[in-house]
Amino acid sequence: MRKMNKFGLAASLSLGLVIAGCGAEEDNAGNNAADNAGGNNAAEENNAGENNAAENNAGENNAAEENDAADNDGGEASGNVGEELDYTITGIDAGAGIMSATDEAVETYELSDWDVTASSDAAMTQALADAVENEEPIIVTGWTPHWKFSSFDLKFLEDPEGVYGEAEDIHTFAREGLEEDMPEAYQVLDNFQWSEEDMGEIMMEIQDGTDEVEAARNWIDNNEDTVAEWTDGVEEVDGEEISLVFVAWDSEIASTNMIALVLEDLGYDVSMDPLEANFMFQAVSEGEADAMVAAWLPLTHEHLVEDYGDSMEDLGANLEGARTGLVVPEYMDIDSIEDLQ
Repeated sequence: MRKMNKFGLAASLSLGLVIAGCGAEEDNAGNNAADNAGGNNAAEENNAGENNAAENNAGENNAAEENDAADNDGGEASGNVGEELDYTITGIDAGAGIMSATDEAVETYELSDWDVTASSDAAMTQALADAVENEEPIIVTGWTPHWKFSSFDLKFLEDPEGVYGEAEDIHTFAREGLEEDMPEAYQVLDNFQWSEEDMGEIMMEIQDGTDEVEAARNWIDNNEDTVAEWTDGVEEVDGEEISLVFVAWDSEIASTNMIALVLEDLGYDVSMDPLEANFMFQAVSEGEADAMVAAWLPLTHEHLVEDYGDSMEDLGANLEGARTGLVVPEYMDIDSIEDLQ
């Protein structure tokens, strides 16, 4: 049995030709015809010259318009994007490491006009969805794995100064003494390791409207061999209580629900509590919670490991190759954080 809190997440230019009439007297007909022909030829030559000049002017005007358009596009890539966004980067909860990294990025890249607005994972993704639907500019704090990269055409802004670091891993942490108190659960948590694609399957199913527990159960049923590797040699228990904590990001909702079900299938009575990142670490370090599978290292939660890591046990990475940074829709004409300067 599990106790858990529910939460979430389209001139023409017409030219008239005038033909001169012929004279009335027959004796002068030939001369008049010749004179008229000469006059008409001169008129035609003049008209042709005027038309050519008009065409030249049109070409110059088109070239000027094209140059103006190019100048405008270039401007949008630099200064105007800030004005359109009111110099705001949409973030998540204030205690997340990615928010600290984004504050550092603002300082490192000298983006003094820009503000980082704290919200939540759900609020951030909703703002992103609204912007993409209307093809409006937006900059958000982002990470993979996350379902938004499957739902929307997105890109990370390049980070030449390396503020966000390279790829990260997601680690499992357990309270001190868990191995002695609950060796079966400890072994499963220690064995637990999966891929970004595995996590993505659960996240996308939840995003499509499936209940998070049902989505986690579907993944377990479809990946029995993988789960069997985690539980190999582990004996069942009879209703022992174990508590898991997690930060309420879509990725951690997926992983924590899944591992909770694996433990339930072994006979554990699992409780789950979503907390802000700092309280999540504090709970495990002080023994108020037994474990978490939601620590992003070495960057995102580095400051929390420094504060609490000595009083809990790092069981290693359960997912490798995660990434964090600033994310924009592909249709935005910027590619680097430097473009925000």
